[in-house]
Amino acid sequence: MILVTGGAGFIGSNFVLDWLAQGHEPIVNLDKLTYAGNRANLAALQGDARHVFVQGDIGDRALVARLLAEHQPRAVLNFAAESHVDRSIHGAGEFIATNIVGTFQLLEAVRAHWGTLPAERQADFRFLHVSTDEVYGSLAPDAPAFTEQHGYEPNSPYSASKAASDHLVRAWHHTHGLPVLTTNCSNNYGPYHFPEKLIPLMIVNALAGKPLPVYGDGQQVRDWLYVGDHCSAIRRVLQAGRPGETYNVGGWNEKPNLEIVHTVCRLLDELRPRADGQPYATQITTVPDRPGHDRRYAIDARKIERELGWRPAETFDTGIRKTVQWYLDHPDWVAQVQSGAYRDWVATQYGAAAAA
Repeated sequence: MILVTGGAGFIGSNFVLDWLAQGHEPIVNLDKLTYAGNRANLAALQGDARHVFVQGDIGDRALVARLLAEHQPRAVLNFAAESHVDRSIHGAGEFIATNIVGTFQLLEAVRAHWGTLPAERQADFRFLHVSTDEVYGSLAPDAPAFTEQHGYEPNSPYSASKAASDHLVRAWHHTHGLPVLTTNCSNNYGPYHFPEKLIPLMIVNALAGKPLPVYGDGQQVRDWLYVGDHCSAIRRVLQAGRPGETYNVGGWNEKPNLEIVHTVCRLLDELRPRADGQPYATQITTVPDRPGHDRRYAIDARKIERELGWRPAETFDTGIRKTVQWYLDHPDWVAQVQSGAYRDWVATQYGAAAAA
């Protein structure tokens, strides 16, 4: 048995589905079901006894302690986090509460439980913390990619809160001996991605005939990692990672945002042409850049390859095609997540035209 937190979100739900598709070890899935947590992501597991879903907060130490005592997991995987830089700029309080205070409460509950285990089970236990490359800050165009030794230089409320959570996890290992593992991943994309992020927003808006908003000149560079590859990396780190270590997980796919948008448009031109025959790229529009927008992220993923033998299976070309096709095949899921609250957010961030 493993305990997963945040398992109804984008990466967490992909991990839960992938884990149960790969084997039979059960999962207890704790998720608060905030705006991006979606039970519909887990619909395929309806009636599956291997999946126990609990709605709750990682900051609820009593609840976490009860789940640990009842289910006796051999590992806790922490996906739970407030996400997205733009949302953190508009309101940082929830990011502090979940990503910092919530991680502290979770660590304390896990530490107390771990301390009661027999020595053999203590040695086998793992706490795996899923984090982001954004904690490292922004790279110059010709700078080497982030390694695990890169200093932390977070530039947004979101990345600062994730950096703080990483430091707490490290401290609980060095101070208390808790056997922790940390992964810092690059930009994920794939199925079940909430459509406020770049790739799903472009797909959803393009199909709806809405503007495709691109920040500034669109030359912000990111390393793109297919979410299925991220899941396989986490499985491998859990299986063979060394306690106390950090592993950077990247896709070896550095691309500027504007190139990503044009790629999505070309795939939609091929797979779902516009009724008027015009290319989707005609819908691209620029919007003012967001405050403090990091120019470039890039992950050096050689450590996880060298020590654990992991490399991504998908190229960007294969992964983005699978992603676009998934959104075309799941219009009901897209419609379900586009609530009034979602439309209000898009209007706030990109302007009324993008949400109309």
